[in-house]
Amino acid sequence: MRILISNPTIVNNGEQFRGSIVVNNGKIVEILKGDGIPHLPCDRIVEATGLYLIPGVIDDHVHFREPGLTRKANMASESRAAAAGGVTSFMEMPNTVPQTTTIEAMNEKYAIAAKDSLINYSFYFGATNSNVNDFAKLNPGKVCGIKLFMGSSTGNMLVDKREELENIFSEAKRLNMPLAVHCEDSSIISANSKRIKEEAGEDPDVTYHPIIRSAEACYESTKCAVELARRFGTKLQVMHISTAKELELFNSSDSNITTEATPAHLTFCDEDYARLGTKIKCNPAIKSKEDREALRRAVADGRIDLIGTDHAPHHPDDKVGGALKAASGMPSIQFSLPAMLELVDKGILTIETLVERMCHAPARIFGIEKRGYIEKGYHADFVLLNPDKPHTIEKDDIISICGWSPFEGETFGWAVEQTWVNGECAYNNGSINEDVRGKALRFNR
Repeated sequence: MRILISNPTIVNNGEQFRGSIVVNNGKIVEILKGDGIPHLPCDRIVEATGLYLIPGVIDDHVHFREPGLTRKANMASESRAAAAGGVTSFMEMPNTVPQTTTIEAMNEKYAIAAKDSLINYSFYFGATNSNVNDFAKLNPGKVCGIKLFMGSSTGNMLVDKREELENIFSEAKRLNMPLAVHCEDSSIISANSKRIKEEAGEDPDVTYHPIIRSAEACYESTKCAVELARRFGTKLQVMHISTAKELELFNSSDSNITTEATPAHLTFCDEDYARLGTKIKCNPAIKSKEDREALRRAVADGRIDLIGTDHAPHHPDDKVGGALKAASGMPSIQFSLPAMLELVDKGILTIETLVERMCHAPARIFGIEKRGYIEKGYHADFVLLNPDKPHTIEKDDIISICGWSPFEGETFGWAVEQTWVNGECAYNNGSINEDVRGKALRFNR
């Protein structure tokens, strides 16, 4: 079936123009500017006048919790929340139960996704102190990357032995596999925690969270990762930058080193703990207003390469407590695109920059085949946005199993009208098409 998406404003590759696209057999087969007419008749017309059409968002950083933690979330629920938020592809983290630190565990995730995921998918392989020899068993054309926790303990996935870190960076380079790192120095965090507990008790108020998991802890760990990447030439993706100071570590000559910021760190600051409490407790911590403003400037000028959510849903019971007992992480994938479009309306980002950071850059950095752009021959993953549809997020709007969001009560000016995955409309103005299934992402490596 040939489908004409008629007359939206298309944002792609640094420009915007009024035009149309034709979709057939899951691919974009024509891109028409202005009042251009398709070469062949179309079987269906989707009228999109007044809407914006952008490539589907590619989220390089999610925790969908399956298998083993399905009280919090699962592949089916979170991929549907993603589609409702304009996300058409995800790359999922390894700290599930069991952890994705064996080939068998990774294969299980791919099987679940093939059965249940509404959108496209790939999975990180988790590095430990003892599994570097398994990296060679990975298929670089199928696996998005290797995830390394440098200082954030997740079961046995904390790697802080210098020899093992060097082995991991060296092997990732040899295999041409991206190494995605979570950077927080555990020794600094431990010392801060001990000091704060002596001052404020065993579970200090959440406002102490950015003091315990401090800017220094982030900086020292990120500095180590950058030094190792420069030494070995490893393709390094530094996840969720949270401080202005970390930005000093990067320069344009490091073509192998890229950076990510999250909507949480671009939206909230430490002043928001007073109203949102542990709902915005995450690792690394939400820090100062000055840090947030520095991150926004870095996203705008390209020092930060992409925006990924670190979508990490928790059951509400898990968020009870303070800086040490409440779980870290928040659901955000359903509202990440509307939240970032608020920055467009505020003049902090252009919509072309937003598309670069959320759609183009993930595809380019990870080498994803034929996704992330509106191009002839590419998979038809795209989003139709209404720029003038103010709506306030209500509890009933939330699709994630956890049932809450730090964005509840926020009013957004832009709305996701439709999300298309491989040429099928997966989400349409509040309705989910349960017949749609995503595909495994492929990588050019």
